[in-house]
Amino acid sequence: MLDKIYAFAFKGFLSSEALDSLKILNNKTANDEAQIIDRLSIKNLDDELVQRARRMSNVYVVIAAFENGIRQFVTKLMLEKHGATWWAQKVSEKIRTKADNRRKDEEKNKWHTSRGLSVIYYTDFGDLANIIGNNWDYFEDYLPSIEWVKQMFDTLEKSRNVIMHSGELAMEDIERIGVSIRDWTKQVGA
Repeated sequence: MLDKIYAFAFKGFLSSEALDSLKILNNKTANDEAQIIDRLSIKNLDDELVQRARRMSNVYVVIAAFENGIRQFVTKLMLEKHGATWWAQKVSEKIRTKADNRRKDEEKNKWHTSRGLSVIYYTDFGDLANIIGNNWDYFEDYLPSIEWVKQMFDTLEKSRNVIMHSGELAMEDIERIGVSIRDWTKQVGA
Protein backbone atom coordinates (compact mmCIF):
# COMPACT_ATOMS: atom_id res chain seq x y z
CA MET A 1 0.00 0.00 0.00
CA LEU A 2 2.84 2.33 0.87
CA ASP A 3 4.36 1.67 -2.58
CA LYS A 4 1.11 2.77 -4.25
CA ILE A 5 0.97 5.96 -2.21
CA TYR A 6 4.62 6.68 -2.99
CA ALA A 7 4.06 6.02 -6.72
CA PHE A 8 0.98 8.25 -6.74
CA ALA A 9 2.80 11.07 -4.94
CA PHE A 10 5.85 10.73 -7.20
CA LYS A 11 3.68 10.86 -10.32
CA GLY A 12 2.02 13.97 -8.94
CA PHE A 13 5.42 15.53 -8.31
CA LEU A 14 6.57 14.70 -11.86
CA SER A 15 3.35 16.11 -13.29
CA SER A 16 3.80 19.29 -11.30
CA GLU A 17 7.41 19.61 -12.50
CA ALA A 18 6.30 19.06 -16.12
CA LEU A 19 3.60 21.72 -15.82
CA ASP A 20 6.07 24.17 -14.27
CA SER A 21 8.49 23.51 -17.14
CA LEU A 22 5.70 24.11 -19.65
CA LYS A 23 4.83 27.43 -17.99
CA ILE A 24 8.48 28.48 -18.20
CA LEU A 25 8.61 27.46 -21.87
CA ASN A 26 5.38 29.32 -22.64
CA ASN A 27 6.65 32.43 -20.83
CA LYS A 28 9.96 32.19 -22.69
CA THR A 29 8.11 31.89 -26.01
CA ALA A 30 5.92 34.89 -25.18
CA ASN A 31 8.99 36.89 -24.14
CA ASP A 32 10.81 35.87 -27.33
CA GLU A 33 7.83 36.97 -29.43
CA ALA A 34 7.64 40.30 -27.62
CA GLN A 35 11.36 40.86 -28.19
CA ILE A 36 11.04 39.97 -31.87
CA ILE A 37 8.12 42.38 -32.33
CA ASP A 38 10.03 45.11 -30.51
CA ARG A 39 13.20 44.59 -32.52
CA LEU A 40 11.33 44.59 -35.84
CA SER A 41 10.07 48.16 -35.31
CA ILE A 42 6.55 47.01 -36.12
CA LYS A 43 5.12 50.15 -34.50
CA ASN A 44 6.60 52.14 -37.40
CA LEU A 45 4.53 50.30 -40.01
CA ASP A 46 1.03 50.95 -41.29
CA ASP A 47 -1.47 49.35 -38.88
CA GLU A 48 -3.78 48.04 -41.61
CA LEU A 49 -0.90 46.37 -43.45
CA VAL A 50 0.31 44.81 -40.21
CA GLN A 51 -3.17 43.44 -39.47
CA ARG A 52 -3.50 42.00 -42.97
CA ALA A 53 -0.09 40.37 -42.67
CA ARG A 54 -0.99 38.95 -39.24
CA ARG A 55 -4.07 37.30 -40.78
CA MET A 56 -1.76 35.45 -43.17
CA SER A 57 0.92 34.63 -40.59
CA ASN A 58 -0.77 31.36 -39.61
CA VAL A 59 -0.89 30.32 -43.24
CA TYR A 60 2.84 31.02 -43.50
CA VAL A 61 3.53 28.92 -40.39
CA VAL A 62 1.56 25.96 -41.77
CA ILE A 63 3.12 26.08 -45.22
CA ALA A 64 6.67 26.52 -43.90
CA ALA A 65 6.26 23.65 -41.43
CA PHE A 66 4.69 21.44 -44.09
CA GLU A 67 7.40 22.16 -46.65
CA ASN A 68 10.20 21.51 -44.16
CA GLY A 69 8.39 18.39 -42.96
CA ILE A 70 8.48 17.08 -46.52
CA ARG A 71 12.20 17.87 -46.69
CA GLN A 72 12.70 15.84 -43.51
CA PHE A 73 10.55 12.99 -44.85
CA VAL A 74 12.52 12.86 -48.11
CA THR A 75 15.87 13.05 -46.33
CA LYS A 76 14.98 10.40 -43.76
CA LEU A 77 13.65 7.97 -46.33
CA MET A 78 16.52 8.49 -48.76
CA LEU A 79 19.08 8.00 -45.98
CA GLU A 80 17.34 4.79 -44.88
CA LYS A 81 17.01 3.39 -48.39
CA HIS A 82 20.18 4.62 -50.06
CA GLY A 83 22.58 5.88 -47.41
CA ALA A 84 24.64 9.01 -46.96
CA THR A 85 25.44 9.38 -50.67
CA TRP A 86 21.80 9.73 -51.69
CA TRP A 87 22.06 13.43 -52.54
CA ALA A 88 24.97 12.99 -54.94
CA GLN A 89 23.69 9.77 -56.49
CA LYS A 90 19.89 10.08 -56.45
CA VAL A 91 19.14 13.77 -57.09
CA SER A 92 19.32 15.21 -60.59
CA GLU A 93 22.33 17.29 -61.49
CA LYS A 94 20.08 20.27 -62.27
CA ILE A 95 18.59 20.32 -58.75
CA ARG A 96 21.95 19.65 -57.08
CA THR A 97 23.63 22.46 -59.03
CA LYS A 98 20.86 24.97 -58.25
CA ALA A 99 20.89 24.08 -54.54
CA ASP A 100 24.70 24.10 -54.33
CA ASN A 101 24.85 27.50 -56.04
CA ARG A 102 22.30 28.94 -53.60
CA ARG A 103 24.26 27.59 -50.66
CA LYS A 104 27.53 29.02 -52.03
CA ASP A 105 25.88 32.41 -52.56
CA GLU A 106 24.65 32.41 -48.97
CA GLU A 107 28.09 31.42 -47.65
CA LYS A 108 29.44 34.70 -49.05
CA ASN A 109 27.31 36.52 -46.49
CA LYS A 110 28.77 35.07 -43.31
CA TRP A 111 26.99 37.75 -41.27
CA HIS A 112 23.56 36.29 -42.14
CA THR A 113 21.84 33.11 -41.01
CA SER A 114 21.69 30.37 -43.63
CA ARG A 115 18.55 28.53 -44.73
CA GLY A 116 19.54 25.25 -43.17
CA LEU A 117 22.30 22.82 -42.44
CA SER A 118 21.37 20.39 -45.19
CA VAL A 119 21.55 21.17 -48.90
CA ILE A 120 17.93 20.01 -49.35
CA TYR A 121 16.85 23.27 -47.66
CA TYR A 122 18.18 25.11 -50.72
CA THR A 123 15.76 23.34 -53.07
CA ASP A 124 12.50 24.78 -54.36
CA PHE A 125 9.24 23.26 -53.18
CA GLY A 126 8.64 21.79 -56.65
CA ASP A 127 12.08 20.17 -56.61
CA LEU A 128 10.90 17.91 -53.80
CA ALA A 129 8.28 16.34 -56.10
CA ASN A 130 11.01 15.82 -58.68
CA ILE A 131 13.25 14.07 -56.14
CA ILE A 132 10.36 11.85 -55.06
CA GLY A 133 9.44 11.04 -58.67
CA ASN A 134 13.00 10.21 -59.68
CA ASN A 135 13.22 7.83 -56.73
CA TRP A 136 9.69 6.52 -56.83
CA ASP A 137 10.66 2.98 -55.84
CA TYR A 138 11.63 4.34 -52.40
CA PHE A 139 8.39 6.30 -51.94
CA GLU A 140 5.72 4.07 -53.49
CA ASP A 141 4.95 2.36 -50.17
CA TYR A 142 4.02 5.73 -48.67
CA LEU A 143 2.33 7.64 -51.49
CA PRO A 144 -0.49 6.56 -53.83
CA SER A 145 1.11 7.81 -57.08
CA ILE A 146 3.64 10.31 -58.34
CA GLU A 147 0.78 12.06 -60.15
CA TRP A 148 -0.96 12.58 -56.79
CA VAL A 149 2.25 14.05 -55.33
CA LYS A 150 2.82 16.37 -58.29
CA GLN A 151 -0.80 17.57 -58.30
CA MET A 152 -0.70 18.25 -54.57
CA PHE A 153 2.62 20.09 -54.77
CA ASP A 154 1.53 22.11 -57.82
CA THR A 155 -1.65 23.18 -56.02
CA LEU A 156 0.12 24.02 -52.77
CA GLU A 157 2.95 25.81 -54.54
CA LYS A 158 0.52 28.36 -55.97
CA SER A 159 -0.66 29.31 -52.49
CA ARG A 160 2.85 28.98 -51.07
CA ASN A 161 4.22 31.50 -53.54
CA VAL A 162 1.51 34.03 -52.70
CA ILE A 163 2.23 33.77 -48.96
CA MET A 164 6.02 33.64 -49.26
CA HIS A 165 5.93 36.82 -51.35
CA SER A 166 3.79 38.79 -48.88
CA GLY A 167 0.45 38.26 -50.60
CA GLU A 168 -2.95 37.43 -49.14
CA LEU A 169 -5.00 34.32 -49.82
CA ALA A 170 -8.75 33.97 -50.08
CA MET A 171 -10.48 31.68 -47.58
CA GLU A 172 -11.06 28.97 -50.23
CA ASP A 173 -7.31 28.88 -50.90
CA ILE A 174 -6.65 28.56 -47.17
CA GLU A 175 -9.20 25.72 -46.96
CA ARG A 176 -7.51 23.98 -49.90
CA ILE A 177 -4.17 24.15 -48.06
CA GLY A 178 -5.76 22.61 -44.98
CA VAL A 179 -7.38 19.77 -46.94
CA SER A 180 -4.14 19.06 -48.82
CA ILE A 181 -2.06 18.93 -45.66
CA ARG A 182 -4.63 16.76 -43.94
CA ASP A 183 -4.63 14.36 -46.92
CA TRP A 184 -0.82 14.24 -46.97
CA THR A 185 -0.48 13.56 -43.25
CA LYS A 186 -3.15 10.84 -43.37
CA GLN A 187 -1.35 9.24 -46.30
CA VAL A 188 2.21 9.48 -45.00
CA GLY A 189 1.40 9.18 -41.33
CA ALA A 190 3.42 12.22 -40.30
